[in-house]
Amino acid sequence: MKELKVLKIRVTSCITLVGISLMLAAVMSDHWAVLSPKLDDDTQSCEVAHFGLWRLCKKKIYMDDQETMIKGCGPLSLPGEHSCTYFKHFTSGENANIFEVTTQKEYSISAAAIAIIGVGFATMGTVCTLLSFKEKLDYLLKPAGLFFIFAGLCMIISAEVIRQSVHRMIDSKETVWIEYYYSWSFACACSAFVLLFICGIALVLISLPRMPRNPWETCMDAEPDM
Repeated sequence: MKELKVLKIRVTSCITLVGISLMLAAVMSDHWAVLSPKLDDDTQSCEVAHFGLWRLCKKKIYMDDQETMIKGCGPLSLPGEHSCTYFKHFTSGENANIFEVTTQKEYSISAAAIAIIGVGFATMGTVCTLLSFKEKLDYLLKPAGLFFIFAGLCMIISAEVIRQSVHRMIDSKETVWIEYYYSWSFACACSAFVLLFICGIALVLISLPRMPRNPWETCMDAEPDM
């Protein structure tokens, strides 16, 4: 391959590596969204929840400062009692009767499965990209780009499923959560989608044959890239 083409592939691969890192950070963390209840005037403590694809964590925060109480429950950085419960995706579980756990479990099954499929696509894309550096294997760039595109789409679909689960819990009358915001894990998932999708398209374009430079030059007459 020409030096310029190799340079483009290397730069794109480095950006793709950042996207894959963000994807793994989002999949393994549990700060996709943070939920907080309504804080009464006489409340001395409140319980904030945050969750990811695998577990739901709750933190009981003691509200001693009056100014902090006016702003609402939280933030998560305040000291308090912290506990996490893993979603039992393939078993019913004794705690599944709690509404927020049940709701998030149902959605997290789909979100986690889609995210794992995305990780698989990213892995296959990485393997194809590495093999494309070998002589006469540059045709693997196109499937590598497609794999990265699919991985990015899986991450944004997973993020949308989580977003729907948050709205379902907030809108329900059976839950105490009334306020929410999306945290850094959600941002990692969205950023991974942008980087993987753009880099995937870039790899597909790089893998295409060079267009003729002159109107009378055909693709068959063009100089080969090898």
